[in-house]
Amino acid sequence: MKIDLDGIQSRIVALPLPARNYIGLKAGLKDSIYFLQVPNSDPFYEGGWTLSRWTLEDRKTEKLAENVKSFDLSADGKKMLLEIASHPADADGDDEGGGGPASWFIAAADAPVKPGEGKLNFGEMKARVDPHAEWEQMYHEVWRIERAYFYDPSFHGTDTAADEKRLEPYVASIVSRADLNYIFQEMLSAFSVGHMRGHGGEIPEAKKVPGGLLGADYEIKDNHYCIAKIYTGGDFNPRVKAPLAQPGLNVAVGDCILAINGQELTAAQDIQELLEDTAGRVTSLRVAAADGKNPRNISVTPVASEAQLRNIDWIEANRKKVDKLSEGKLAYVYLPDTEKEGFINFNRYYLAQTDKQGVVVDERFNSGGQVADYFIEVMSRKLESYWTPRYGVVEHSPTMAIYGPKVMLANEFSGSGGDALPWLFKEAKLGPVVGKRTWGGLVGIGETPVLMDGGEVTAPSVAFFSPKGEWDVENHGVDPDYVVDQDPKAMSEGHDPQLEKAVSLAMEELGKQTTEQPKKPEYPNYHK
Repeated sequence: MKIDLDGIQSRIVALPLPARNYIGLKAGLKDSIYFLQVPNSDPFYEGGWTLSRWTLEDRKTEKLAENVKSFDLSADGKKMLLEIASHPADADGDDEGGGGPASWFIAAADAPVKPGEGKLNFGEMKARVDPHAEWEQMYHEVWRIERAYFYDPSFHGTDTAADEKRLEPYVASIVSRADLNYIFQEMLSAFSVGHMRGHGGEIPEAKKVPGGLLGADYEIKDNHYCIAKIYTGGDFNPRVKAPLAQPGLNVAVGDCILAINGQELTAAQDIQELLEDTAGRVTSLRVAAADGKNPRNISVTPVASEAQLRNIDWIEANRKKVDKLSEGKLAYVYLPDTEKEGFINFNRYYLAQTDKQGVVVDERFNSGGQVADYFIEVMSRKLESYWTPRYGVVEHSPTMAIYGPKVMLANEFSGSGGDALPWLFKEAKLGPVVGKRTWGGLVGIGETPVLMDGGEVTAPSVAFFSPKGEWDVENHGVDPDYVVDQDPKAMSEGHDPQLEKAVSLAMEELGKQTTEQPKKPEYPNYHK
């Protein structure tokens, strides 16, 4: 069948399907189309999807399966391979329920999948492996990947063919997969590029016993562990569970933990010993006030990590500090990355504080992601007009904007997208950057073939250069306008030198600007 491409764009018609978030479109036989439908509007949703088929003949949509993670059609279009999550995703879309291992099915492609039909059993599947043969193959495979995907066809001057021959004898002498990773590191180090790394592979891991954390700081009083601080997670991320801050527990700072799962706890023990293997499990605590009154048993679910709880507490402490130092004039926005959480944080914090006169944007420890030019576009908005109603306050346009001074914080742990963001901030002349020179990695990575044992090695494939036609940032970073060290003594006393410098610069600039809006003009009288 010959396709007439001339003017094809004017012959496109919409399928009679409702507006939804459709992904994974595949063309089947008999003019049928297969697609996954995301059950909510979250573009980052990671739960299972609904698999459906639409046919041109009857123009109807038929649901084939639910909670599908991925699918593929056979070459003749008669069968399909399905990856189905073991449990449905939670209602909030965090996929905690469907986070377990998925099951695989082969089913007919022209009818709804029956429960349990075509399930594949991998329990008895075995494969004979020759490790040295695999390591030899993967060694050469990584060189092929770099030659095919690395952005510079000259590999920064590295003679890849010569290095491949020179290092090959070492592969024959290695005795573990970890040794092969070491060779990968050595052979690719000459490329001298930031995003070059590898992970995974068939490496044995020791069996671990998970711990359990209550999201709290403790102090010893009268031979008991007493609560000095409870990390609540704030109201900013409902997915972050704070064990001691759940409704109905009524645990307060000063309360003491007398026992865990019926076992008495004293200062002579490490509290983590009694919390061992409790992460994600309902656990009984006996608590009482500091004076021993009101002893009671409560049920909590410890978490495996407190990182998010403590990070949110740090963000909130910074926001309150900026608010106090600026007497309520400055907003504070923290950007952990330039991916999902970074975009969520920007929209949540920045757009909620457009009543402020200036802003401190903190991207310290930013782990990168995408080029977040959206942030720059929003922060670049200028005042265009005022609007007054009959009653109420005068408003401005655009409404979602902070017009006053802007200062960005960055440090040596800000990298990749966290390099690009301060570079763009400076290029747009939005304000000064305070802190330390950033990591310096702006040759980004894309998808590369997975190695035969599941390991991966990146091949940085897309490099940044400036509008001046110059390579920039890679292997150097973005220099701050004001270099500020985090003095350990000052920090131990509760100070944040970098944050305080940013606030002082913003306040200094704010003092030079007029924040008064023009006086509302007199109403027109067309009958004078």
